[in-house]
Amino acid sequence: MEYRRFARLALCLVFSLTILMASAVAVAIAAEPNEAAEPNEAAEANEAAEANEANSWRERLGEISPKVLSDSEREAAASMVGDNVRSRIQAANDRSSAAWRAIDGRQQWERFKEQKVAALRASLGDFPTPPKKLNRVVTGTVPGDGYAIDNVAFESRPGLWVTANLYRPTPPRDSMPGIIISHSHHRPKEQGELQDMGATWARAGCVVLVPDHLGHGERRQHPFASAENYDGDFAVSRQDYYFRYDTGMQLHLLGDSLMGWLAWDLMRGVDLLLDHKGIDPERIILLGAVAGGGDPAGVTAALDRRITCAVPFNFGGPQPETRYPLPDDAEIWFNYAGGGSWESTRNLKGSAGDGFLHWVIVGSIAPRSLIYGHEFSWDGERDPVWKRFERIYGYYDAEDRLAVAHGRGGLKGRPPEASHCTNIGGIHRQMIHPPLARWFDIKVAEYDAEHDAEQLHVLTEKAVKQIQPRRLVDLLPKLADERIAAARSRRDGLSLEARRKQVRRDWTRALGDVEPRGEGQTSKRDAFVRTARINGGAGVIPTLVLYPASADGAKKPPVVLAVSQDGKAWLLEHRREDIAKLLASGVAVCLPDLRGIGETSEGEGRGQYSAATSRSSSEMMLGSTMVGARLSDLRRVVGFLRELSDVDAQRLAVWGESSAEPNMADTRIRMPHRIDGQPTPSEPLGGLLALLLALYEDDVRAVYIHGGLSDFRSVLTSQFVLIPHDVVIPGAIAAGDLPDLAASLAPTPLFLEGTVDQQNRRQSSRETASRYASALDAYRAAEAELIHSTDRASAADRLLPALR
Repeated sequence: MEYRRFARLALCLVFSLTILMASAVAVAIAAEPNEAAEPNEAAEANEAAEANEANSWRERLGEISPKVLSDSEREAAASMVGDNVRSRIQAANDRSSAAWRAIDGRQQWERFKEQKVAALRASLGDFPTPPKKLNRVVTGTVPGDGYAIDNVAFESRPGLWVTANLYRPTPPRDSMPGIIISHSHHRPKEQGELQDMGATWARAGCVVLVPDHLGHGERRQHPFASAENYDGDFAVSRQDYYFRYDTGMQLHLLGDSLMGWLAWDLMRGVDLLLDHKGIDPERIILLGAVAGGGDPAGVTAALDRRITCAVPFNFGGPQPETRYPLPDDAEIWFNYAGGGSWESTRNLKGSAGDGFLHWVIVGSIAPRSLIYGHEFSWDGERDPVWKRFERIYGYYDAEDRLAVAHGRGGLKGRPPEASHCTNIGGIHRQMIHPPLARWFDIKVAEYDAEHDAEQLHVLTEKAVKQIQPRRLVDLLPKLADERIAAARSRRDGLSLEARRKQVRRDWTRALGDVEPRGEGQTSKRDAFVRTARINGGAGVIPTLVLYPASADGAKKPPVVLAVSQDGKAWLLEHRREDIAKLLASGVAVCLPDLRGIGETSEGEGRGQYSAATSRSSSEMMLGSTMVGARLSDLRRVVGFLRELSDVDAQRLAVWGESSAEPNMADTRIRMPHRIDGQPTPSEPLGGLLALLLALYEDDVRAVYIHGGLSDFRSVLTSQFVLIPHDVVIPGAIAAGDLPDLAASLAPTPLFLEGTVDQQNRRQSSRETASRYASALDAYRAAEAELIHSTDRASAADRLLPALR
């Protein structure tokens, strides 16, 4: 018993001596050199002491639990991001419904819809100037019984050609309606239902244009057109649909949107029809197929008043996934805004935040003719959107211009009980024909067309040589360069301070609200560890603050704020060496789990079909971004540090770390979607937040980034996008991209190590220098340090000089 007591006393004495030694080392950060020793000897002694202390800290860090939350708190925190998004979506629904209830008459509706359509147009991105004369070529003609099909290509943007089939009556009529069919994401223009519709209406005297959407059919941006294009099993027919994900992210980064580009193509299709001899401009009809075709049809009709009738299926009201029948309180229960997913044509940026919900978009078509389309059964008695449409058309005394087409059964049913179709099925067309006959004198007899798909291909070898169609990977980088140049021109001639303010404004437009949100926190310090539950914008931000072993009353230590996508637990395990070295050198380290990270993660992946992607898409609908929301959380953590009396938050450095291993040079990148063995996506969140925090917070003394993404422009150079959706910032390139963001931080020391490219491959030092030329110039002008290297050095070694 006495021996054990003596042993405990001895251990306490040793531990106390260790603390005293560490205190001396910590004070040395600000102390003068020892006059009694030679400078080299003093430095060597300090280094040895720090090394010993770092070894001690490595052991201690292994015993520190990264957990801040209890099991019950963790369970609640795992749903906080989803709960926050859902509550804000519901608030958007409530605002929209309140605005609707306040409308009492046509004038009020007109003012309301004009504001919302203007917001819709602004959200879609930059539109080019419409061409004075549409470039088009006919590459072949296919004869039919009472009709002919022209295989036509038209140029919707410089270098971007739309492939289409134009069905026309033979012989032509003196006055003909024009019809455009926006196909579904299931099949492109050659699909059987599209052929049937084209031939049926052409035989009835209409000119029918069936174009390929961007990324589909002859306009696909990926190489997997057939099973022979990949040496493994994959869903060949679904790749056009899956790769919408990649294209949507690229266009968002540019400042545009996939929906905007689809709508622009359809508007140029209207140009083509109106240029056709004999077309009646008062009879221009746009049909949007089920499963992704109705979305761009509804948006295009809202934007282009030349369209006199729209038939947007599955857009505006209840969806195939919606409960059927609807509840009696559907007016309150229904989610008018919808929810986020990877499909960017359904989840429009800013739609919830700015109030141009789907029903508003479709309702704005009034008083032009509208057929409200549903793939399956429709509960017309309870549908709250239909009731709104009836009232809107009543404002114009145009109730007779409103009709419905629907199918039977439900999404989970099987044919024939459920009316599944690929584009627009026969059951739906039977309900479309009567109103078109009343409104436009189109009388039809259904016709089955059976043309071989090869007959309907537009891009013959001769045609390709003639028009030289360009791919997105050729066009988008050039557009990016133009927008980066425009961002730089806004800053030319400004002082360093004014330039930085302009950069902040540009990035705030892209990120959304980045101001710190939330008030209050609970925290407790136990020896060298403080655990904190900080109240942020979405909920709790579990945070650890690790303190160096300095005595009470010593100079407050500076602090390094470290952030990574996988959170504080990952950093404690995988970056223990650097954390230990910082602590041994008298620097505190703060490790927060921002929303959806670490202890607040939903525990799923972050791929195309993940909850993380849905949340990110929802944030865009609300007018924000996940990067912006997490930056808000990180700034809230900085505010918390400033309130602490035991750290010096005015001496702050930020460390952004990637948890993703880079792909090797021989890693296979060209792979279809939804198969195993995909290449590893980059994980640039930590680096993004580090750069952005330094932009918005003046106290940041230095920035260290490991494994960060070189730039967003490079993501546009490949059809294979290897970044997660929740780091996509719409308009990031229009704000100047990451190198210009880095340039705005000068003279704050900036260290970039292990930077990766668009394929998550380690960049060479020469490649980084090339992409960061503008930043290197800015740092040279400021006589400051921007150091970049391929290999990893040490976050501690990089940051300590700036904090001393």
